[in-house]
Amino acid sequence: MLIPKVKICGITNYDDAAAALEMGADLIGFNFYLKSPRYIQPEAATKIINKLPAFVDLAGVFVNSSLEETREIASQCQLDWIQLHGDENAEFCRWLAYDSPKTMKAIRVKNAGDIQQADNFFTDAIVLDAYDPSKYGGTGLTFDWNIIGHIGKRIFLAGGINPDNAVAAVELGVYGIDVCSGVEASPGKKDHQKMKRLFDNIRHLRA
Repeated sequence: MLIPKVKICGITNYDDAAAALEMGADLIGFNFYLKSPRYIQPEAATKIINKLPAFVDLAGVFVNSSLEETREIASQCQLDWIQLHGDENAEFCRWLAYDSPKTMKAIRVKNAGDIQQADNFFTDAIVLDAYDPSKYGGTGLTFDWNIIGHIGKRIFLAGGINPDNAVAAVELGVYGIDVCSGVEASPGKKDHQKMKRLFDNIRHLRA
């Protein structure tokens, strides 16, 4: 069985990033969407990143940003992954992939038909997240995971993953889980006990 990756997203401070890594996170995510309650300025993210070990993968979340802004922040923060979580189309993803780090595109899922869009995007991975008509992720909502079929891409599962359902998420055989609100005390501030419980619950599946 593939050992699933765990991405802890919405990081806004060093203590949360360090705790996530100590507990077993593979990716640390920063949200560069200005309207998000978890928004972090690139300069502040860089200060956190400079204190982190070199081995950790860094992801940046972008929502409907321009190619120029996305590339500039990715370079400034030395990101390993660019996560597109807005209405970016396939052409945008293709242009970005030419000279950028690895990319993942989020699909906001209402039904099985939405998941079929995954093949349209030229990216290194797909994020399957719950649909919300007014928000781009971080809602705490889940969708029916039973509708996930075979997709010929690496899949990160997102949307309402928490210590209580993380095992079920990992057992789907996805490439990774993308965790945010499910381990928070408040938006942008992680609850370290919730994080620990999540990692403890899935530890046997990552051995």
